[in-house]
Amino acid sequence: MPALRFGITAVFLYDRLRMLSRWRSYLEEATGARVEFIQRGVYSPIIDGLRAGQIDFAWICGYPYVLHAREFRLIAVPVWRGQPLYQSFLIVGAGSNATGLADLQGRSFAFSDPLSNSGYLYIRYLLAQQKWRVEDYFRRSFFAHSHPNVVEAVAEGLAEGGAVDGYVWEVLADVRPALTARTRVLQRSPDFGFPPIVAAAHVDAATRERMQRALLAMHTAAEGRAVLDELRLDRLDAGTPRLFDSIQRMAAAVG
Repeated sequence: MPALRFGITAVFLYDRLRMLSRWRSYLEEATGARVEFIQRGVYSPIIDGLRAGQIDFAWICGYPYVLHAREFRLIAVPVWRGQPLYQSFLIVGAGSNATGLADLQGRSFAFSDPLSNSGYLYIRYLLAQQKWRVEDYFRRSFFAHSHPNVVEAVAEGLAEGGAVDGYVWEVLADVRPALTARTRVLQRSPDFGFPPIVAAAHVDAATRERMQRALLAMHTAAEGRAVLDELRLDRLDAGTPRLFDSIQRMAAAVG
């Protein structure tokens, strides 16, 4: 039986070799198949791999999910702090005098990834509502290619503001408090559906259901529970596409 290829990015996971080894061990036992994690630094090769049949499952963001909802099948949504939801945080340096997004006009800004909801789409949407384009609003903007990198860019003064996954910022505040202490959360978005795990269109129903059962049962097994604990997640739920309706509306609004 060929390996089940599971795509992940540095947007969520960074330097977690032990955790990935545990997750692989759990999934292989639960699915009865060999599991191969495919790690990439940005979303686009993971999305391209899903669409090309080179990746079977992936933990992605709600933004690429709504862009390709006809091709990807939702199989699990992480539950964090009791809900399958998270927010986008607008952050600045700890010593910044900014009080809102308007104060960052004409300044430097760090985004996470062009396919990130919390790290790009949300801010792009807010600016579009005011008839602004990102490239005209900020003096300089760039993609840091992971949420931890955005936090570091703001903490180091490489950017005067940044858009970051609130879950990632909160986890960093737990594991690297000296880093997040050099930043300040300026604004929090409404709740969005938590970045989902999806199956590619080519995955047959039996394989898709086998992986889904394994993911939804993680919190009941010692090895799976250890992975969730390291990720600071409660469990994985089946979720519903409606969780991502607000992201779909923002994506439509910005074209």
